[in-house]
Amino acid sequence: MIIISNSYTFLEKNKEQIKAELLKLVHAESPSEDLAAIHTCANVLKDLFEEKLQETFTLTEYDEDGRPHLKYEIKNSQKPRILFLSHFDTVWNIGDLEITEQENRIYGPGVFDMKAGLLSSIWAIYALTQTEDELPISPVFLFTSDEEIGSLSSRPIIEDVAKTCDAVFIMEPPAAHSNALKTERKGVGIFHIIVKGVSAHAGNHHEDGVNAILEMAKVVQKLESLTDYERGTTVNVGTIRGGSGTNVVPDSAEIDVDLRFKTADEGNRIKAIIESLTPEDSRTELKVNGDLNRPPLEKNDANQALFKLAKQASEQIGINVQATHVGGGSDGNFTSAIGVPTLDGLGIPGDGPHARHEHILFDMFVERCALVAETSLQYALKKDKNLAKHVE
Repeated sequence: MIIISNSYTFLEKNKEQIKAELLKLVHAESPSEDLAAIHTCANVLKDLFEEKLQETFTLTEYDEDGRPHLKYEIKNSQKPRILFLSHFDTVWNIGDLEITEQENRIYGPGVFDMKAGLLSSIWAIYALTQTEDELPISPVFLFTSDEEIGSLSSRPIIEDVAKTCDAVFIMEPPAAHSNALKTERKGVGIFHIIVKGVSAHAGNHHEDGVNAILEMAKVVQKLESLTDYERGTTVNVGTIRGGSGTNVVPDSAEIDVDLRFKTADEGNRIKAIIESLTPEDSRTELKVNGDLNRPPLEKNDANQALFKLAKQASEQIGINVQATHVGGGSDGNFTSAIGVPTLDGLGIPGDGPHARHEHILFDMFVERCALVAETSLQYALKKDKNLAKHVE
């Protein structure tokens, strides 16, 4: 493999420092719901960022209900603005996973999803500051702390910042095993359904009761029948609760429902069906709560154009990148849905998102980080060419 990328060479020379910083960031465990830990991790992140780029970037720290989100940007730059979007919260409670190294693998909470990708965005831009005469783009970094619980406080910030940018690079990891970039993601809906019946003694007065579990069983069948693999639609009843004892006709039951869909129209269609559910037994009451949580990241020309630039960039570092679609959502769903070109999966390869074997392949860190740097260069070059044509 012939390496001709200046950024690759710089990153390779600093590989041990990169590893030390990654371990420091992973050791700053940051469960989404543990605000004290989230703040500690945010401070570690600020230190890591500002050691390299403090002189160039200005920090805006958002405080949403006591939860920090960090934005770094270059003020008054006229160069193309690329948003590097990452989250630093994780699904793991403190102490759940051991942080270890095994050959080229680094295991730990959030290392794959997505602290390695977050760190690589910082190093990609730092590499450009050290290898180019000047930064060809105006990078904007947004580090959020609630992605794993739905991005409820960060979504308005994400959308507002993205609207000021020309493109968005999502530093989530690539697809496991194939290491493909993500040009399509399904949208997500989350619903909670409650059925109320009438309790009664199961032996003495069974006829006086109205079984909420029985009614909910019918609802579950209706929901599961909405799954359509050809459309890319899945409806999953993930939890069910109800009743109080075997000798009591249950007067309540509730379920949690996960919806995934490929297009906005399909998401709205299924949502309407779920919200229109009615009980078959008129003596029961049925209530639907919830909504569509994330729009889909749909395959479109603008997103595909970004992927083509990444393909061109990959040639500069001797790797081959592919595109794929995945069922999970990310914050890139938001930015794509508001019309900002978005490319996802630019983080570090590995496996085990939300699983106990979560890990990255550290020997691939440098090449994937260099890919981000080179794609940024390709984007700036494309913008310059378009500007030149417009002037002519």
